[in-house]
Amino acid sequence: MRGVVWIILLFVGAVVAASTLGRNDGLVSFYWGHWRLDVSLNLFLLGLVLSCFVLVSVIQGVNALVSLPARAREWRVLKRERAAQAALREALAELFAARYSRAQKAALRALSIQDSTPELEGDHELRMLGHLLAAASLHRLQDRPHRDEQLRRVFQLSRRGALARAADDGARLLAAEWALEERDAPRALEQLAELPAGAARRTQALRLKLQASRLNRQPLEALRTARLLAKHQGFSRTAAQGLLRSLACEALDAAHDADQLRRVWQQLDANDRRDSWVAARAARRAGVLGAPDEARAWLRPFWDRMGELSQEERDQVALALLETLHGVGADWLPRLEAALTRFPGEPGVAAAVGAAFAERQLWGKARRLLEEAARSPALDARARRKAWRHLARLARQDGDTDRAAECDHAAAQID
Repeated sequence: MRGVVWIILLFVGAVVAASTLGRNDGLVSFYWGHWRLDVSLNLFLLGLVLSCFVLVSVIQGVNALVSLPARAREWRVLKRERAAQAALREALAELFAARYSRAQKAALRALSIQDSTPELEGDHELRMLGHLLAAASLHRLQDRPHRDEQLRRVFQLSRRGALARAADDGARLLAAEWALEERDAPRALEQLAELPAGAARRTQALRLKLQASRLNRQPLEALRTARLLAKHQGFSRTAAQGLLRSLACEALDAAHDADQLRRVWQQLDANDRRDSWVAARAARRAGVLGAPDEARAWLRPFWDRMGELSQEERDQVALALLETLHGVGADWLPRLEAALTRFPGEPGVAAAVGAAFAERQLWGKARRLLEEAARSPALDARARRKAWRHLARLARQDGDTDRAAECDHAAAQID
């Protein structure tokens, strides 16, 4: 197709030349003193075109000669820049191949090439990447002082321009990751705090913040971070639920008095407070800290909707109530009897209801339920021991010391 186009253009040119230059009746005369030169118009036009071509060629030749040193300098700079880039690529490949000494040497070679080339001094990204690769290699070599020096240079360079922002974010994320490997949570949190708002919401930054918060024993902060990760689908649904539940329980266990426990409970997300496992843990902790009334208040909504809970959740709620029955009021009896009627075969419910009856001095109702719970192998060992101890207390009140001793012995035999 291209050949056809050239042939058409050749014919067009021939037609134009024949129509314009075919009649050679024009004359051009040149006068110089007493001399006169006559040439045809066609020859004059041809000479004019050739003269212009020669003049342009001469100008380009002179230009090439004059600019030769500059072009040679540009070629040398380009060659050195390519050598520096090749050294950086070599450092990256050696780092991935776990040859850390070679990676460090290649990165330092790239920096040396840049230092010896004044024209490359303004390339801050190249210098930052060189220092970053050197720092990563030194970290693997356990050379922490020199690694920190390389990171310090990266942070200094990041202030010189916006183009180095990505390298600075990467350096801070790496620094936080390295600090976590060294179990230095405050330093990791400090590096993450320096990230801009957009970078701080990235999944990797949130993962590092979660690890640092847990390592620094900040369960509430870790819980908020984990919730953000779950929102960004950083975990699967099952893993997110388990992690959030674990962190909420960890925050509740960290409370040392009832007031602190109340503050932690209020700071939990509404979804956490609606979790039966979390509420059961909070109630148990409140019972240990001497606030059984508040513990039962947290458990009451779950007892009112026991039918909506799974068996595992019902066991958790029932066993939590078992730990917080001191001073239980008569208002609890209707909901306890309703739960017992609806779930008669569940030992956890039987143990909690039986202990509540015993607390209210309803001995006849309590004894049968407690014996059923104490002999159930499916029940938690701690709950079974409490059931046997309640039975021993009932036997002592009836004056049956032998039965009380048997119950105490049965409680002691439970591992």
